[in-house]
This record gives sequence, structure tokens and C-alpha cells, in this order.
Amino acid sequence: MRTVSGPTDHVVVVGAGLSGLAAALHLLGAGRQVTVVEREAGPGGRAGRVEFGGYRVDTGPTVLTMPELADEAFAAVGDSLYRRLELVALHPAYRARFADGSSLDVHTDADAMQEEVRRFAGPAEAEGYRRLRTWLERLYRVQMGRFIDANFDSPFQLLHPDLARLAAMGGFGRLAPRIGAFLSDPRLRRVFSFQSLYAGVAPARALAAYAVIAYMDTVAGVYFPRGGMHALPRAMADAAGEAGARLRWSAEVTRLERGAGRVRAVHLSTGERIACDAVVLTPDLPVAHRLLGRAPRRPVRLRHSPSAVVLHAGTHRTWPELAHHTLSFGAAWEETFDELTRRGSLMSDPSLLITRPTTHDPSLAPEGRHLHYVLAPCPNTTTGPAPASWRDLGPRYRDGLVAELERRGLDGFAASVDRELLVTPMDWAAQGHAAGTPFSVSHTFAQTGPFRPRNLVRGWDNVVLAGCGTTPGVGVPTVLVSGKLAAARITGAPAVSGPSARTVSGPSARTAVPSRKGSADDPS
Repeated sequence: MRTVSGPTDHVVVVGAGLSGLAAALHLLGAGRQVTVVEREAGPGGRAGRVEFGGYRVDTGPTVLTMPELADEAFAAVGDSLYRRLELVALHPAYRARFADGSSLDVHTDADAMQEEVRRFAGPAEAEGYRRLRTWLERLYRVQMGRFIDANFDSPFQLLHPDLARLAAMGGFGRLAPRIGAFLSDPRLRRVFSFQSLYAGVAPARALAAYAVIAYMDTVAGVYFPRGGMHALPRAMADAAGEAGARLRWSAEVTRLERGAGRVRAVHLSTGERIACDAVVLTPDLPVAHRLLGRAPRRPVRLRHSPSAVVLHAGTHRTWPELAHHTLSFGAAWEETFDELTRRGSLMSDPSLLITRPTTHDPSLAPEGRHLHYVLAPCPNTTTGPAPASWRDLGPRYRDGLVAELERRGLDGFAASVDRELLVTPMDWAAQGHAAGTPFSVSHTFAQTGPFRPRNLVRGWDNVVLAGCGTTPGVGVPTVLVSGKLAAARITGAPAVSGPSARTVSGPSARTAVPSRKGSADDPS
């Protein structure tokens, strides 16, 4: 594993999102001095918080899976996620509601889910679910240490027995047919394949290996932190501060001071200059490239995931048919993905994620009120409407979305809204997200693993990237891993789990890796 060269005693982490805070905790645990610099007034990044009218709204992810990855970051400084936060295991993890009026509760307990599938679709599908679950568990075990929790320096690192195991399991086939080999009911197939949209690829075109996201969602468990998802980065920032990190809020990085191929200092909007030995950059790729002075060359232009419109609605009432997380599927399926990724048009028959965080934490809303988060995937601003178009399009789409919710059984939704916040691709673009999407670079084969923008930067000897645009990719679990992998590039900690991992000491430790100036991979 390549590491940055030279001293690494003081590291500046740019951005206090989940990846930056994970990197900071792992660096602190390895004995580095750490300064975290964040342009906003507090931590969170994409997992931010907005308050209005007594409502406390998570602006980013609402689904927490694989909490042990967050706990690993806390453990690096002798702390614990479970000491800092109260996590509620969600039962069901999701409720799926279909256009034909049927519904299915998605349980992560194997026996409970098998019985639910039996009730929903019969004994043959229940047996198929059990076989699918076994396959998902095997898929996760094969992928985690070798392909997810791993730094890549070359595609040749894929040449490992685990690659053959993944191929033998059908991981390089297409996701939709692979799920179909276990389940024949099209509604069940949707439940175990919609997750590929998180990776920015339609199930019919996604690699079957991305069923690992379905493992995280439907097998490993779904959790809710009391206080909302923003409670997680807040707790991580508190742990980092108590472990000695210097936390700088409302301080945007304006430039990197360079000398002899290294960042010598970080300059802030406040006029302050922070000298450093290494830098971890976690902003979205266009922002990181602007700070670095150039975007890397790639044979093919990066493709980005679809975006989303999010309606945060504080309401006077709620609806008993909603679970904490409810998937509301339209009748259309393949056409929906074609609209999102190829035609660049709004979904004519949308599938929606409806989250009601006040189900498990009423304190997020004023007494007697409820909070609903409605996410509607939409095209990004490269394939669909330009950011400025959403100034007029957004309110019209909001009205159509509310009307659709009422058609699907949420009677009186429009009249019940007390306060609301609408977020569109125009807002994502204003935050610096490429193509107006919070879901970053899609996970096509050419943008996965060693082909994804790498976390070492060509021409800079002491700069590392972290976040959803680099290794390993999009999603709360993976951005937490990205922070750990970025820290490993600086400290020389093992980057691959398991008995085959080879520990390489970092340049500031007792054993140094010879500098290979200019040979670090492009972030491309």
C-alpha cells in the first residue's frame, strides 16, 4: 500500500462530514495532531441539520446501516458509538407498499422475514428468500475485506482468489437477473434490487456485486440514532474534540499553499494560515479539484448518479400505514430508471422513500406534530433540467408530488402541512455537488474499485481524498470506510482486513516507505 511521503505529524482534514470525521478519529488514534476545518457552522456535511418552526430536520441520509463501521472510528480513540448515541433497531427496517395495494414489511431477522414473504407471496418465494439471504451473506463476506475496505493502487490488486469466488457467485453478472434467480415475484425483486439506485445504476445494468447494499439494508439491520442522523456526525465531532482535535467551524478553505509538490499550509476564508504536514480533502470532487488547481485526466468523462428532490414536511397529523421508512413503489419500474438515467426526464410514475423520524423521536417536531421526509429520485443536472430550471420547476413538482402521495392513500397530506422545506438539484448544485446530485459519481464498472477516482493525488505528495466520490463509494457505511482508508494512506495502517493484510509503516513512523514522487495515482 502506498502512503504519502515525508512527515505526517500534523494533518488538516478539510470537511467535517462523516468521511472527514472518520479520518480524523483514525488519525488521532494513530497519534497524529489533527485540525478539522469546516465551512459550515458545525459538523455533518451531507448529514446536516436544519431547524425551522420547531422542527429539526436531517438534510441528508436517513438510513443507518452497519453501525459497527462508525463504532470502529470511535474505538480508534478509545471511545464507543454506543456510549455516545442511543441506536434504535428498526422493526420493520422498511415497509414496502405497491401500486396494486399490497404491502410487505421488510424484516432483517431471517425467520420473521421468511414468514412475511410466505404470507405475502407463498412458500416457494419464502424458500427463495432464504436462499437469497444465504447468497447475500456470502457475497458480503467475499467483498468486504478485499473490495470495499481496501485501498487500491492498481487494478492488478483484483487478481486474488476472492475475485474468483466473486465471479463464481455470479457477482459480475447483472443484478436484476441474479435476484430473479431466487425470487419470481416482481414485487419482491424490487425490494432486493432498488438499492442499486443508491449506486446510480439501474438494476438491469448494475453488477450483481452491488447486491451487497441489499445485504446492508435487509440482513445486517437498519438503525435510527435518537436525535436523528445528524446526531452521528455531532457525536463523532465531540469525540474528536475530546481526543485532541482542533475543530474550526465557519472557516472555508480558500487555497492550498504548495511547495516542492507538497501542501505546506491551508489558507482559510478568515485569513488564517494553518501549516501542516498532510491534508485530507473531503469536499465533492469539483471543489477538491479546484483547490488542487486541476481536474485529473480520464479517458472517459465521469458519470454521475441521479439526483433527488426532497420534501421535508412538518405536519399536524400522520398516517398509521407509514412505518419509520416506507418504500412507495409505482407501477412502472424499468421505465423509471430509463427516465432517470437515459432520457433525463422526471419519473412519470415515481417510486418514493418516505421517512417519518418522529416515529421513534417525537422531540424532532413540536408537540403533537410529525415530520415526514419524502425523497423522489430525479435526473441529475447533466442528463436532466439545468439547476436554474428548478427555480420554477421545483414548486410545480412539489405540488405534483403531494398530489401523488394523496392518491397513494395519504389523504389530506396537503392540508396537514404546517412547515416545509423543498430541496432540489438547484440546491445540491449550490452546495458544490457535481451534476446537482448528492449521490456523487455513479458505480458503473469503470468507476468502481481501482477504476474509481483514487484517494491518492498525482503530483501531490501529501494529499489524500475521502468521501463518496472516491474509494470505496457512495453511502453512509462506505464513506465511513473512505475516511479510514484515507487515514491509512497517512499512517500506514493496514488497508485490507484479514490474514492477508500487510502492515506498512508510514513515513513518520519508525519504518518509512521510500518516496515515489509523481507516481501516486491520479484521482481518476
